[in-house]
Amino acid sequence: MAHPPQGDGAPLLSAAMPPAMAEIKSQSVDELIKEMNRMPLFMTTLDETDGDGGQNDALEALKALAYEGTRVEIAENFRQQGNDCARAKQWTDAKEFYDKAIAALKAPKKEPDPEDGPDVVDVTDIEVNEEEDAKKEKVIEEACYINRALCNLEKKNYRSCIQDCAATLRLNSSNVKAYYRSATACLSLDKIPEAVDACSLGLALDPSNAPLKALQTKISARKTHLDFVEKARREREAKVAAERATLSLALKSRGIKTRSTEQAPDLEDAEVKLEDKMDPSSTLSFPVMLLYPTHAQSDFVKAFAESETLNQHLEYIFPLPWDQKQEFTVNDVEAYMETIAGGLIKLGKKMTLGKVLGSGKCEIKDGLVNISVIPKSKSTEWIEDYKKRRGTN
Repeated sequence: MAHPPQGDGAPLLSAAMPPAMAEIKSQSVDELIKEMNRMPLFMTTLDETDGDGGQNDALEALKALAYEGTRVEIAENFRQQGNDCARAKQWTDAKEFYDKAIAALKAPKKEPDPEDGPDVVDVTDIEVNEEEDAKKEKVIEEACYINRALCNLEKKNYRSCIQDCAATLRLNSSNVKAYYRSATACLSLDKIPEAVDACSLGLALDPSNAPLKALQTKISARKTHLDFVEKARREREAKVAAERATLSLALKSRGIKTRSTEQAPDLEDAEVKLEDKMDPSSTLSFPVMLLYPTHAQSDFVKAFAESETLNQHLEYIFPLPWDQKQEFTVNDVEAYMETIAGGLIKLGKKMTLGKVLGSGKCEIKDGLVNISVIPKSKSTEWIEDYKKRRGTN
């Protein structure tokens, strides 16, 4: 290639650019960065393809190196990578490397390739090497299990942590870290007896172990707290049971009948209750629904005492805001309750609720007393309509 003359006019000659450099020079900056990202040395993201829909050969070759060598060498390589991630607190990545190390140790040994040809090997050396490898494998396996237990503990996979500690102790029953991590995981799950046991076994091996001593104090404090909570729960349940039994006795002694169904209404905190929950002779009160069926309206009395009359409540409830014709006055209404047999019983407005319920003719359904309040002028018509609906005469 000719160049303009320089100096004395003689042409300056240069070698042609290598093909690879020429190809790079022809690429844009983005294309060059993308190409470099496919090279393991320069990768910023994990690229799996070679750009033509196939695999990245350089990357696959690098991955394959991780599985080159004996089981001990492969497992140790993964263990070291797991340790690096653990030191950086990259618990998920660390756990994956320990998974691979354990899997490598459990994989069947590779058979020699027949194409490599027969080698003359001293049988004594093979036995010694196998024995040494077995010892190394056990050491690596123990380290991987106990380190994976740490990863699971940090990731709050407490049951997996306990399983890894158990696997560690099967390999080495004197591994104090396994007792510590197992006890910590058990404590997190409130498995207090197991935590106490693991901590005690660890301290039996290393009585001066400061972390185990501190953990023992935590376990003791948690046990005290849980015992207190459990005691309070039992006392609370015993109290509720006693109150329920007292209420049942109070209702039975008064001859008041009750019944529950699957369609119980939501009364929130309203309930049949005694003034003194532990004294069956104290005053009973009941949630009462006052129904006005001729106008599809109602009122709710949260606590209607057994010693009170209907009049006492109607006096503050009336006049009703929706009663435009003023049909509902204390003197101009009648009250009815359904009987157990399906009929109606008329309530004297000056009769106490306790006396009505104690007659044995009515019942409290789902903890609620229903009383229908009807204007006197419409009571006969309403009763006839009720009988037709019930199919009675």
